[in-house]
Amino acid sequence: MANSLEEVHQSVATEHKKTGFRKILAFLGPAYLVSVGYMDPGNWATDIAGGSQFGYSLLWVLLMSNLMALLLQSLSARLGIVTQRDLAQASRETYSKFTNYILYFLAEIAIAACDLAEVLGMAIGINLLFDIPLIEGVLITVLDTFLLLFLINKGIRKMEAFIIVLVAIIGFSFIFEMIFAEPELDKVMYGLIPSMPNSAALYIAIGIIGATVMPHNLYLHSSLVQTRKFDRTPAGIKQALKYNFIDSTIALNLAFFVNAAILILAAATFYKNGMFEVAEIQDAHQFLEPLLGTKWAPILFAVALIAAGQSSTVTGTLAGQIVMEGYLNLRIQPWVRRIITRLIAIVPAVVVILIYGESVTGKLLILSQVILSLQLGFAIIPLIHFVSDKSKMKGFHISKTTQVAAWIIALIIVSLNAKLVYDEITSWLASAEQPLFLWLTVVPLALGLLGLLLYITAKPFIAKAKSNIENHSPHHLKLEYTPKEAYSKKNIAISVDFSKADEVALNNAFELGGIDAQYTLIHIVETVGALMYGGHVDDHETTIDEKLLLEYKEMLSQKGFKIETALGFGKPNTVIPKIINEGTFDVLVMGTHGHTGIKDILFGTTVDKLRHKISIPLLIVK
Repeated sequence: MANSLEEVHQSVATEHKKTGFRKILAFLGPAYLVSVGYMDPGNWATDIAGGSQFGYSLLWVLLMSNLMALLLQSLSARLGIVTQRDLAQASRETYSKFTNYILYFLAEIAIAACDLAEVLGMAIGINLLFDIPLIEGVLITVLDTFLLLFLINKGIRKMEAFIIVLVAIIGFSFIFEMIFAEPELDKVMYGLIPSMPNSAALYIAIGIIGATVMPHNLYLHSSLVQTRKFDRTPAGIKQALKYNFIDSTIALNLAFFVNAAILILAAATFYKNGMFEVAEIQDAHQFLEPLLGTKWAPILFAVALIAAGQSSTVTGTLAGQIVMEGYLNLRIQPWVRRIITRLIAIVPAVVVILIYGESVTGKLLILSQVILSLQLGFAIIPLIHFVSDKSKMKGFHISKTTQVAAWIIALIIVSLNAKLVYDEITSWLASAEQPLFLWLTVVPLALGLLGLLLYITAKPFIAKAKSNIENHSPHHLKLEYTPKEAYSKKNIAISVDFSKADEVALNNAFELGGIDAQYTLIHIVETVGALMYGGHVDDHETTIDEKLLLEYKEMLSQKGFKIETALGFGKPNTVIPKIINEGTFDVLVMGTHGHTGIKDILFGTTVDKLRHKISIPLLIVK
């Protein structure tokens, strides 16, 4: 099985951190990467709309959403820590291939909706600070693809530091905004009492929930926690769960502060002054200076907006790789994945802005968050099933009380979404000139998704989980070779990836060295986790790959060959040369998969980049 985020899997060591504080610091990080999704530009739009239209009355929705998020993210972290699988991988093991394709498609829609919010937020921030037209700002956001690739190459700790700096910028910006706004504290406290002014408030409330409890973050968190290597004893797992809960609590409460600050700012400035229709971020920025009496308020607002958009786009890309690898067992180049995700977001943004103008960006942002909310059930329900499974969780399943709380959250979210969908479809049918078209398209689609929701809810109750864990990587242990006369090579490195190409590579290597040569089998773990965290990553694919390398070694040793192994982490064209150049090898033997053209672009090619980086002959066989 491929490790989730293999590039950074088990890349941050925690075992040797003795003191409690240093131990906590070693585990801190994943929740901060997750938390930026809870303060992205989509949140800003819903919070501003909620605060300007309904004052402080929807603050309780933010608080409730934060508590929901804390529970759900802790469940997601638990799944990753205990099972060494992310949510997509666990789903792939539980549901049918067809069901997983649909779940993957829905997850991608959620990620695209999230990225749409980041695109618009970044573009608006650039527009507000530098007066660059919104369309051009949207196109400029393509450039952050290169920033992401740069950060991945620098390692996860630097990426985490980058994200934490952005979060700090957002937090400090809103501390000053609160000082400028001087909100009425009694009304703030009153806003924590549940109430729903009208149906319009329900739409905003659902948007707030979708913006706060984000489905792609559940996939992301279950993967990122696997980047911490720890003692996998019951005591070690229990400790990891505790420290990750601390990490989640701190990070998500910071996100709650930011969201609450945005809503309070809107209530204390716009709602207080009778400006109930301020739903656009640009309008909020424009009115801050005259209402608060300082030029720094709009500047800090725009800077924080750019920081929010940039930080969220990084984690959205990682989530996209996780769901693609987990559901489809498909791994493509990170930069290709990033560009595809960004283009999916940019195209609708550009089209809508060109047709309807810049004034609709706020509505587009809120719509993106409602779409996220509609996807939540398809991520939450499987997650609750998985962490409640005694056999899957190896004794670390959640308690009955936690199960009840989780199912109540799922019921609330699904019920709110169902009501919203029903109200919207009913409204469309009532106002449509040709309702038959809606009956033939929208209604069956809604019923189909309802059926899928019922299926993924019922399936784990009525069917046992698979007893054998499905291998997520195309690994094959069948090996056939015909040793031939040995030649002069005495120390031979062989790159293996547990595919059929290994058979050809091994056969050719044995022809070079025969029975007397020393052979080193090199395999590179290249999930997203391994790329970012290197050799400290601790996920399922690393475990599987270590096992497969050992099986190769034992099998070949029994046949009389002298075998050593080397397991690397990251990009093969970077890590293999490092292993080769640090050793004393005579030749490197590699098999190829034979794909060319577009497949080289999608999946990457190792040979062309590698041959210029090593100082020994390279034998390529296919």
